[in-house]
Amino acid sequence: MRHRTLGGTGIEVSVHCLGTMMFGAVGNPDHDDCVRIVHAALDAGITMVDTADMYSAGESEVIVGKALEGRRDDVVLATKVHFPMGEGPNRGGNSRRWIVREVEESLRRLRTDWIDLYQVHRPDHRTDIEETLSALTDLVRQGKIRAFGCSAFPAEDIVEAHHVSLARGLHRFRTEQPPYSLLARGVERAVLPTCQRLGMGVLVWSPLASGFLSGRVRRGRPVDLTAGRAGLTPGRFDESIPANAAKFEALERLVELAADLGVTLPELAVAFSAAHPAVTSVIIGPRTMEQLTATLAGAALTLDDATLDRIDEIVPPGTDLYRADGAWLPPSLAEPARRRRPVTDRAAATG
Repeated sequence: MRHRTLGGTGIEVSVHCLGTMMFGAVGNPDHDDCVRIVHAALDAGITMVDTADMYSAGESEVIVGKALEGRRDDVVLATKVHFPMGEGPNRGGNSRRWIVREVEESLRRLRTDWIDLYQVHRPDHRTDIEETLSALTDLVRQGKIRAFGCSAFPAEDIVEAHHVSLARGLHRFRTEQPPYSLLARGVERAVLPTCQRLGMGVLVWSPLASGFLSGRVRRGRPVDLTAGRAGLTPGRFDESIPANAAKFEALERLVELAADLGVTLPELAVAFSAAHPAVTSVIIGPRTMEQLTATLAGAALTLDDATLDRIDEIVPPGTDLYRADGAWLPPSLAEPARRRRPVTDRAAATG
């Protein structure tokens, strides 16, 4: 297992990181089985585990806490905060009020005294970024977290946070966690170059495109749209939807490329995500031991320039053939009212 330095933190992490989103009610509800998966990953050389408070409403953190009993000192542990945890308007977001409260809950569920990397799961334009950075800086100074980062932030928000941290004498985001795969290369345009310029570590998620690159999906082959990743996002796996045509076309060509190389499609996919010079670690999120074993089989695979050139011909650099599930959508796009003048203004303009 190869290792790389996480941004400017001095922390060494494995090139593959164990993601635990599928641990708990959303994926694998068998706690003992999930613990075995964590132990198998650690035994294979993985040194970083990533989770989040909202994964199965805290259940994933509970499982990870069980699994790391007696092995905590050997693991770089990352979790996240932002999404609502229960009812109420102030039980989520990036405010100081929520962050300082929720970190205590994560520490309790994880059965640990500190978190190595605490990440802001999504942007929150209702909260001044200075308030968020200030709260996180205080947690570092208190020893509850070692470093902090962001996830699915657009390049402009990353830059703004960087400048605010410098201007206010605050600690800064040390990492970014974007979606990145053979089929979702949009972050190559600005996010990855920005992270490189700022010396940030990058942990990429969904290298298998939420299961689309698992090897089980093929053109003309029925997919069970009620189970696993397909059950969470059935529209992505439906070949009859016109918007999926380019994705299925690319899939078939990528399958051919993997066959030419003598590797599986998942091995090719994970190796691609690890090949970008900005990427520190690739998060793999198995639901079963079989999925973990299949992914780790290609852990040592590296791609030469000729192979990367062939991939560029199939999916051009900077191209998204789908919008990654959970990727953040700016309010300017998500909320129509932000793109329309008030009715009174329009009436005056036309009157």
